[in-house]
Amino acid sequence: MNEPLFLDSVLQEKIWGGTKLRDVFGYSLPSEKTGEFWAISAHPNGPSVISNGTYQGTSLADLWTQAPEVFGHAKGDVFPLLTKILDAQDDLSVQVHPDDQYGLAHEGELGKTECWYVIDADEGAEIIYGHHAKTKEELREMIEAGKWDDLLRRIKVKKGDFFHVPSGTIHAIGSGIMILETQQSSDTTYRVYDYDRLDDQGQQRELHITQSVEVTTVPHVDPSLAIETKNQTGAEVTTFVSNDYFTVYEWFVRGTATIEATGPYTLVSVLDGEGTLAIPNGQTYSIKKGSHFILPNEIKSWTFQGNLQMIASIQGKG
Repeated sequence: MNEPLFLDSVLQEKIWGGTKLRDVFGYSLPSEKTGEFWAISAHPNGPSVISNGTYQGTSLADLWTQAPEVFGHAKGDVFPLLTKILDAQDDLSVQVHPDDQYGLAHEGELGKTECWYVIDADEGAEIIYGHHAKTKEELREMIEAGKWDDLLRRIKVKKGDFFHVPSGTIHAIGSGIMILETQQSSDTTYRVYDYDRLDDQGQQRELHITQSVEVTTVPHVDPSLAIETKNQTGAEVTTFVSNDYFTVYEWFVRGTATIEATGPYTLVSVLDGEGTLAIPNGQTYSIKKGSHFILPNEIKSWTFQGNLQMIASIQGKG
């Protein structure tokens, strides 16, 4: 198939959400507490549907199983990646995700390794990234005693920062932060702490202490990142991370730039600017801030024109 796949996707209301997904990207929100846009998703909790061309009206999940050639017959029973934009008006819960082995055994779905590109952040905004416990026993004791200031590791963030968050990492996105998240296609989250806050029904949200202790990596180890930036004609290409699950790039285009495929298919999110996408069959498509699309296996190169900032990802290592 020699055409990009544009998508109609799902917005998710969250207790910690706000209105920046409308204010910044122009999306139509279901409420003033909208926290997530599942921009490229085949997960049943937020499925995307193809909005153009040959497969218009087909869900991404169905396309993965019915037309595997579109994705270069890439491995996986389910479409393995999920791209989100998150607006944290308030703090997200302190949480941790399982690896594939634990997730499949206990939840019937993949584990969740993810990564974050900070689209914007208020001055002084922080994330929780890791912990200070030395053993599982100490981790459980500190959680049960509520020693959050001693346990949790806080890091200030700014626009343009990037974080790799492997499964087993205790983490939380803090208030005033907007991120683009690339992750495995999983919705399994174990809450460690939720600030004792109440939902709209006046109830505290469920915590998952046993599972959290079981899946957390102890002691915490920061993953090594070898961020690399290369300049080519019309573009600056940065590779943020490359692992068994995904490789994530940033593309800055100023003028005209041709990009070559590095994987079986490519997910693209436009974070800023506007311009055009041209593919080798001569078709040209308008793209702008807030556009999301997939470049299928048959398209081996493409040309952007305009002033654009994009985050792109592929399945596996590039």
